Amino acid sequence: MSHRELSVLMVGLLVTSLVTGIVAADPPRPGTEGNGLTENESATLWSRDVDNYISQEEYRQRYGENRSAVHQVANGTDITFKRPPETAATWTRNDFEDLDAGGADTSVHPPHADLKDGLFIEDAHATIFGVQPSTRGHLESGETPLYIAPNGTMRGFVDYRVRVPNGSSSGNTTIEWSLTEHEIEEVRLKKDSETIATQDGTHTPALDYQIEDDWSANLTLEAEISIRLKKTVRTDLGDRTDVDVTYRTESRNVSDSIAVEIYDLSASPYYAEYPNGDAGVAIFQSRPWQGYTLTEGGEARVRGVWRFYTARNTNWDTLVRSNRTASATVQSDAIPVSVHAYPSRIGPRAEPVRDGPELIDTWGTDSPSPVGTIGENINIDIVNQSYTTTYGVAVRAENVDREALQVAGIVRGVNASIAEPDRGSERQLRRSNLTVGVIKQNQSQATLRFELRDNQTGAPITLDESRQYPIGGTTRNGYITVADQRVETNASGVAIVTIDEPGIYTARYHPGSWLGHDPAYVSDTATARWHPLGTIDGWFAFLVEVGWQLIPFIVMFYAGRHLLRMLGPDDIFDSNP
Repeated sequence: MSHRELSVLMVGLLVTSLVTGIVAADPPRPGTEGNGLTENESATLWSRDVDNYISQEEYRQRYGENRSAVHQVANGTDITFKRPPETAATWTRNDFEDLDAGGADTSVHPPHADLKDGLFIEDAHATIFGVQPSTRGHLESGETPLYIAPNGTMRGFVDYRVRVPNGSSSGNTTIEWSLTEHEIEEVRLKKDSETIATQDGTHTPALDYQIEDDWSANLTLEAEISIRLKKTVRTDLGDRTDVDVTYRTESRNVSDSIAVEIYDLSASPYYAEYPNGDAGVAIFQSRPWQGYTLTEGGEARVRGVWRFYTARNTNWDTLVRSNRTASATVQSDAIPVSVHAYPSRIGPRAEPVRDGPELIDTWGTDSPSPVGTIGENINIDIVNQSYTTTYGVAVRAENVDREALQVAGIVRGVNASIAEPDRGSERQLRRSNLTVGVIKQNQSQATLRFELRDNQTGAPITLDESRQYPIGGTTRNGYITVADQRVETNASGVAIVTIDEPGIYTARYHPGSWLGHDPAYVSDTATARWHPLGTIDGWFAFLVEVGWQLIPFIVMFYAGRHLLRMLGPDDIFDSNP
């Protein structure tokens, strides 16, 4: 090893020892980078930053400027959204332009890159930077699928370095090596094993894709790297120099893969008309989805349990620059940001809140909390116990514009296509008729008989509370409540309940959702009154009980009167002289 090479190695090791201790970078301060966002918008991006709040005065002293109100809030907590925001894609697209390769003798790569080495090509990689539009779903522990739009863009980073052999001399022979060509020949995007997009060689490929009729896939970013070296052998023969030139070539294929869910929605709405003229709408989807609008302007809308936040991919906080002698870790100038969907404690909501649609039913699967998938430094209102996914949502509203119905997904820009269900979208919604009467009673209890019938046809309504839907089925779900009890009717629409406390009892029929029944019914109430004095036996028992209670008073009264007669009035009261 020459003195020059040794000096370079020592300097490289010193640099490495100084910079490899760099910790995960903090995100850029809002408003300091022109990445297509305002200060307020960029302040909402960094849900993985450490929320160490500082006062306005301290901020002014530290940075010499004031911050916006949104920036101030984001300094102390994380900001969430009702809908997947566009800010993550805007930032990622613009910040991607700051990603620079290292040149022929230097490879730049994120720490998590899968590096490949060949004979001359070293530290080669192709690493996925981001796929947009997309949303990372936090469904439950261990399940965090990446949902991507059917049409989108994958961005990646490709780099490598070339190891040019050192020259050498032996006797009258000198060998020299030089790099004549090096390039990324082609970059490909594959869905499973099928190539769906290609681009001429570049260190920063942005591949537009279109995927149809698929549910899930593995997307692979693949690049072909090739180099050409010239080897020159000079032999000094005294009176002449013999020169022999040969070329060595090498190719290397590098790739990176990610599992995705193709988020392509198709919704089948169901409609009902209430007896008072209100409209009902119900929609079911087998994947997480955001909600739907009921009117043309979108003022009336309903959303499910999902809310959203944005966070950077911390794998790109730093980059490693490696050359022949050393490697150094530096802060990255390009940080991708992703949208995340999570189940919120706020739960499903209809808007406007006070005079908007009425949320009448939601259904889905019972899932454990995904709080363990969120990671550190994220302060959001995620459910911390088991919850029900809102794959189905039903509402009741005064006005519904079916032509304006729009179903929005959890991936930005993806709306469901509306399809007529096979069994038709209209559901009958009728009035029910609930009656109750006392059929048997004594002084200690009474037996109530409930009868539930179709108010239009008089047919009995049979209930089975254990029935589960979504849409469709033959058994009717629902129950009747009375005296803190839930009861169900039999095949004749009758239910029997025994009570032992006197009072006025109001029974209410809680019908199953109309989306699971056709015809379906609206609620009804009925009232019954029971008191032990309502029967002859009750009166007799009451008189006997009262009589027993009065015996001591009667005895005392009788004894007092008898004592007065024995003593006379003069023995009790003194007369005036």
